[in-house]
Amino acid sequence: MFVSSKIKELACKHGFGACGIARVEPADTEIVYLDQWIANGCHGEMKYMENYRDIRFNPSGLVEGACSVISVALNYYPGKKLSPDMPHIAYYAYGKDYHIVLKNKLRLLWESITSSLDKTHEARFFTDSAPILERYWAWRAGIGFIGKNTNLIIPGKGSYFFLGEIVTTLEVDEYDTPQKNRCGNCNRCIEFCPTGALESERHLNASRCLSYLTIEHKGEIPPEQAARLGNRLYGCDTCQQVCPWNRFATPTQEEQFCPTEAFLSLNKEQLRMLTKEEYNCIFAYSAVKRAKYEGLLRTIKYLKE
Repeated sequence: MFVSSKIKELACKHGFGACGIARVEPADTEIVYLDQWIANGCHGEMKYMENYRDIRFNPSGLVEGACSVISVALNYYPGKKLSPDMPHIAYYAYGKDYHIVLKNKLRLLWESITSSLDKTHEARFFTDSAPILERYWAWRAGIGFIGKNTNLIIPGKGSYFFLGEIVTTLEVDEYDTPQKNRCGNCNRCIEFCPTGALESERHLNASRCLSYLTIEHKGEIPPEQAARLGNRLYGCDTCQQVCPWNRFATPTQEEQFCPTEAFLSLNKEQLRMLTKEEYNCIFAYSAVKRAKYEGLLRTIKYLKE
């Protein structure tokens, strides 16, 4: 049995802003909610959300004999941002694709954890890359609470964090407990959502969300939502920008998340004339590739002059 405080100490040394550990158990409280959310079509075209239902609610389906979910959070808040009159790109996509960065850091963390063990333990690493309820497990691991905007909020730090998990057969001496919701009477995220996609607290209708429509959605953006895009090219961030907890946000120390000068100098005229070669150069290894070149061009035409 491993000492949980040692894992958190190692996570800190590897640059993670928070770490917590939850015991693997079925996520029964989430089953009814997610089933209803999908039945109502709130997931839009993200049909993959309908797959692997049993695994989503029990990580032991990802690692046989799993005992623990080690959850970590990695700050991505940019120190330098695009000018306000430039097309907005979600902060999480400013630097290198987080899938690459976070998985490498999780692997290094696991190597540090197991270097002192005399027994082999199974483990798999995830960051938005498997049917696992990341925010739920981060909450169960005591990292933060799930806010009304559906983001995981870390008290005193905010919500500009990537989440990652190590699902493992390793047991620890002490498991963490969930935090209570601390949104209070604040409803700023719901009030300021440009399209009303946050229909109530912790209920996001993705089919109306500008992040979904500019990234995941493959067709034309519906006129009602397109009229509310403003300067948003990739993602939105509004529900985080207006959240009082993000007044505590500090610039990331992870150099791989820092934007390049080519990225920071983007403007609308350049984007409207963007070639595929320029796209591949500017957004190389970027999460912006999720929308693909054609998706970016589709959204560009909606941007205000």
